[in-house]
Amino acid sequence: MIERTAVIAAAAGLHARPAAAFAYAAAEQPVPVEIAKAAAPELSVQADSLLGVMSLDVAQGDRVVLRATGAGAEQALETLVQLLEASQ
Repeated sequence: MIERTAVIAAAAGLHARPAAAFAYAAAEQPVPVEIAKAAAPELSVQADSLLGVMSLDVAQGDRVVLRATGAGAEQALETLVQLLEASQ
């Protein structure tokens, strides 16, 4: 399992529009991805689930952990980390 950490740049955190953009991008990846707040990594959700992502209540400046396994996991996580760390 590969793991990456990202700091949320969007002013709205992962709510509504940024969460939808993230979940859509996660669904396009070739491997399943999990996301969790860094403060509670055991409470992970599927990154392609809009409701799951929004349930994490992630605000701007929060750290999140992304996890994936399989062929293409490293590139998938890199893509998603870049999205989270870009201000939306």
